[in-house]
Formats: sequence, C-alpha cells, structure tokens
Amino acid sequence: MAQQISINPVTRIEGHAHISIQLNDAGEVDDAHFHVTQLRGFEKLCEGRPFREMPSLTARVCGICPVSHLIASAKACDELLAVRIPETAIKLRKILNLAQMVQSHALSFFYLSAPDFLLGMDSDPAKRNIFGILEREPEMARGGIRLRQFGQQLIETLAGKRIHPAWVVPGGVNEPLTPEKRDAILAGIPEAKATTQRTLEWFKSILGDYREEISAFANFSTMFMGLVGPDNTLEFYDGQLRMMDAGGNIINPNIPPYEYQDYIGEAAEEWSYLKSPYYRPVGYPDGLYRVGPLARLNIAERAGTPLADAEMEEFKQLSLQERMSSFYFHYARLIEILHGIERIEELLHAPDILDPRVQATASANSPEGVGISEAPRGTLIHHYRIDTQGIMTWANLIIATGNNNLAMDRGVAQAAKHFVKGEKIEEGMLNRVEAVIRAFDPCLSCSTHAVGQMPLHIELLSPDGAVVDQVQR
Repeated sequence: MAQQISINPVTRIEGHAHISIQLNDAGEVDDAHFHVTQLRGFEKLCEGRPFREMPSLTARVCGICPVSHLIASAKACDELLAVRIPETAIKLRKILNLAQMVQSHALSFFYLSAPDFLLGMDSDPAKRNIFGILEREPEMARGGIRLRQFGQQLIETLAGKRIHPAWVVPGGVNEPLTPEKRDAILAGIPEAKATTQRTLEWFKSILGDYREEISAFANFSTMFMGLVGPDNTLEFYDGQLRMMDAGGNIINPNIPPYEYQDYIGEAAEEWSYLKSPYYRPVGYPDGLYRVGPLARLNIAERAGTPLADAEMEEFKQLSLQERMSSFYFHYARLIEILHGIERIEELLHAPDILDPRVQATASANSPEGVGISEAPRGTLIHHYRIDTQGIMTWANLIIATGNNNLAMDRGVAQAAKHFVKGEKIEEGMLNRVEAVIRAFDPCLSCSTHAVGQMPLHIELLSPDGAVVDQVQR
C-alpha cells in the first residue's frame, strides 16, 4: 500500500524542518518535499522602527550569521543616507564579513557534514556527530573547532562581541581598528590557513568514495546567481550581481540593485513557510537557480588570492555538468574559507586600515535603499522604504537560503528516488536524503519570511495527546 515516510526533524542544520517522502503501492518513491515549519515574519516587525536601528535589529534574525544581516542592512541604510562611505570602513566591513564566512563555513563542514564523510553515511547515528569525529580523529575535530574559533574571535575583536554585534552602522562602522587588534588577528592566520589546506587535501582524497552521492545530491542543471568582482573574482561585500545559465553562459552580467525585482520573483507553496524566489524572465517554477559557495565558484573566473586561485583552478577542471552537483557545495566551502583567510590578511596589511575616519554621518536623504551582499549561504538582499521622518514603512528580505528553496526541494526528491527503496527502509538511506539539505547548509531561522497566503494548522493537545481544539487556515 502507498505510504509516507517522514524525516522529522532534519538533523544537523540550523533551524527546524522536516522531509516527507511519498511511496507508491510498489514501494517506490513518487515524490518528496522539504518542509520549513517556522514562521517569523521579521519584515513586518521592522515597520515603524527608525531606519538607523535596522542593522542591529536584523542582526537578531539569526545567531549563526548575524554579521551577514549587519552588512546587507547597513548597505541598504547607506543608500538611505546617500553618502560616500570611508574606504577604511569598507575594508573593515569586508574583514568582518569574511570572518563571518570563515566561521560559518567551518561550522557547516566540520560540525554538521564531516561526520557523514569521516564516519560514513551508514554509520551509527548516535556517534555520527562532532563527538564521533573527536573520538575517531581528534586532530581533525580540534582543527575544525579552532578554525571556527578564529572567525568568531575575529568578529569579537572587531565588533565587540561574537553574537549580534552592533559595530556596523549606517555610514560605516562605530570605531577604527587599533594596531593591537590588527596584530592579534594576524597572529591566528597561519594556523587557520594550514588547517584549511590540510582539510582540503583530505576532502579531495575521499571524493572517489562518494561518486553515488555526487551523482544524486541535487545534481541537475540550473542557473546560478551571485556577486562577482570587477575583475571576475570572488566577491562577498560588493560587486556585480550576475546570473549564469545552466550552460555556463552569463545571461545577466550586472543586475543593478534597484532592479532586482525585475529579475527575481517570490512565490509561496502550501508545503512550506519558506518563500521560493525564482528568475522572473523564465517564470515559476522553471526559473529555479542556486546561490552560495557552489554558485560563486561557478560564476567567478578565479578567487583573487594565490592559494585559493590554485585550488579553484583544480576545481574548475571538473566538467560543468559535474559541478552542477550540490555535493560540491562542501568542496567550494573549503576553497572559500581559504580565500577568506588570505583576503583578511591582505586587507589587514592595507596602508589605510588603521585610519580613524570610519563613519560618514548624515540624515536620511533618500526614501528607498537596497543592500546586496554575499552571506555564507549565498546572495542576501535587504530592501527598505522610509517616510520623511526616517521611519521604516516597508521591508523586503530575500535570504540566501530562500534563494535555494526550490533547488533543495527538488534535491530531496532526486535523492529519495535514488536511495530510498520501499521494501526495506534503512537509516542510511534517509540520512542521505537529509545530507542533501546539509550540503546547502540552510539557515532556516533567517529565511522564514512568509509571502502570500500561507497554510496554518494549529492543534491544542491534552496531556494524553488527544486533540482538544484546532484551527486551520
């Protein structure tokens, strides 16, 4: 008989979600969906607040990647001020954003996904975690912890605290960098760089063991979107918003921030509170695209730093079709960590990095502002409108994870059809379906901002589990 398998919750991700797998009478997978069950609605909560509060306010969207929202929000507020930001402030913002990327990528790779690679997709789930890695390979576990610590300590050194800092403000940053802080950050770079290079070599050596996963982990032709520097290098803070088609052709080399809505539409599905952005010229749902480390490496020609350039050149030797596999998000994530560490070192040696002029001040001079930057998980867009008093009247946030929603949903269906066999359901099969989501490293706390008519079903249960009352919309 037809039946449904529920993976609830999806483990080793940030936020809450579950996966449903529908089997037909023959025990074969008919369909599968990725359900995001949170509803937070930060866009509505922003209305009525002074726009200067927005960076600190939206940083509270998430405790994992608050810096990403600080950066995108501050850039939108810069547009509201309509002022020129001091160059040193831009460099300091870039360092902070790269530190966020390093620590978040390290969390994703070592804590959430490496247990699958090191211990095996079919290993005991009770040990398939960071503690299992610590027991099997203590040096790798220590390296991952130290690498994330490097990024977190850098954020604390610059911004005052690791979680929800308020250092980035409209017009720049709150205070300049001191020589002591710069030297403290530089002291941690050699270890962080060595750990990343060592992990890259190990990960490349095991790719041959995961050919089946590579072939079935959201491996399909899609468009990619991301920021690119003016010299076609990796860019996280600023640059040109670019769209690449499934054949590797750049179809939109420079999408102006204020015109993003001409290219990106937003849809809602009944099976998730996570909205589904799509490429508007193609339409929904065919306008599926992906963002994040894999997209950035596919769109950019090179990294722009020596060690990462060498790694990226090796990555680009894979065929474009193979680079369509979302399994390679992990590979791209490690290359971006290496690039981030190198770029932080470069920026800290800039002649003006200790300049005390780090903030431009002004009143609101524009009624609308759009800020676009690259978060660890992909392109992040903050769009604000204010009244004549500088009070927020409207906000729209397109979160990196939301950009990947359609691809994640399609990816779990592909993996379920490949791995799940109804005659004997094994835990390792279901773990592989979950691992597709971990490859994208979703941040669901950030990304649940409902649009349109969303389904709602609330049940009131008695102590014995009986349904006392329920409300449906």
